[in-house]
Amino acid sequence: METITWLMKMTSSTSSKCKIMAAIVPKKDAPGVDLCGTDQYYYIVRSDVGCYMRSTNFNKGEDLDVFSLHPACSNGDHYLAYDDDLFYIIKGTSFRCVSDIGTDEGAIVCSLHPSCQGGDHYFSAFGNFYIVYQNQGVYRRTKNMTTYKDGIEYSLHPDCKDALYYYGIKDCYYFVRPHEEWGVQYYRCTNFNTNESGQASSFHPSVINFLPGGLGLTHGPSAGVWTCIKTIKNDSQNHTTWSNKVPVTQGFDKEKLSPIENNWNISASLPVETGLSALLTKSQFSLAPTYGGSNVNTDGENWKLTTIEETISVLLEPGKEAYVWQYQLSLGSDAVLFCRDLRFDDPNKPPVVIPLPPAKH
Repeated sequence: METITWLMKMTSSTSSKCKIMAAIVPKKDAPGVDLCGTDQYYYIVRSDVGCYMRSTNFNKGEDLDVFSLHPACSNGDHYLAYDDDLFYIIKGTSFRCVSDIGTDEGAIVCSLHPSCQGGDHYFSAFGNFYIVYQNQGVYRRTKNMTTYKDGIEYSLHPDCKDALYYYGIKDCYYFVRPHEEWGVQYYRCTNFNTNESGQASSFHPSVINFLPGGLGLTHGPSAGVWTCIKTIKNDSQNHTTWSNKVPVTQGFDKEKLSPIENNWNISASLPVETGLSALLTKSQFSLAPTYGGSNVNTDGENWKLTTIEETISVLLEPGKEAYVWQYQLSLGSDAVLFCRDLRFDDPNKPPVVIPLPPAKH
């Protein structure tokens, strides 16, 4: 318990929030994040929160299972899955091939052929591997990423160029487009050169919640706000010292975000004391404002919800008021993280300092 003493000469308070955008974070700005698929399942890999989601249908939000990601399979530059249920994790000029990214089973490491290196996106379909060079507007197809067998290069169709992610399953390609009039959608086709058999589908909200930046779309962008949690008045004609214990809430209000987990089957192997929603929220706060984040690092905050008592001692001049401000982070209109930092400042406007360190990108 800490005693805080301050001389207050303040009279009123106001606060405001900035209007911020929200969007799914593209592959280029989301290290260790990717989408891939096999014959039966679709996957979203989130190295930043140490887990991955598996689903049989992104549109209907069916069979949403979340598993822990094995450390050896984490932080890949790219992830793709072959139709024989093998996973490929690409790092630099080599790749790791495993049968299970949760256990690292059957791991083999191989070198990438020079013609398969430096891609912006990787995926597999129709028994081939594809490397997308998005800035060049081309993609390469090969039977083998080590030998570049039957390698050939094609131009990307204009409608297939500006994707956030590319992924494939056994018999088709997919790409995710930026948030548009109809929300976040993914497109299915059988040829990125001609855009044959193109078909658009929307992501289920339970899937959007797991994508980087998704909470900003489903709940609203995050914002850091100084909130007045206590007003102390001196109505007398004399100087007065006010001293008392003030209850202060600190930590993550899990109940406000726990509903996002209702449609997920979370594996017991995922060691998350405060819940997966806390990890995803922490990630959302770290994002740039463009993606609905606040660009702050909240690792030093208490993520377990608790109430403590702060002993505050204030010397008040006659007829004056004292204001105690707490920094809170919100998603949309709901404050969900109550920070440890308290301030005493001019009540005509909240403090301007951001008490949290910037996020590392």
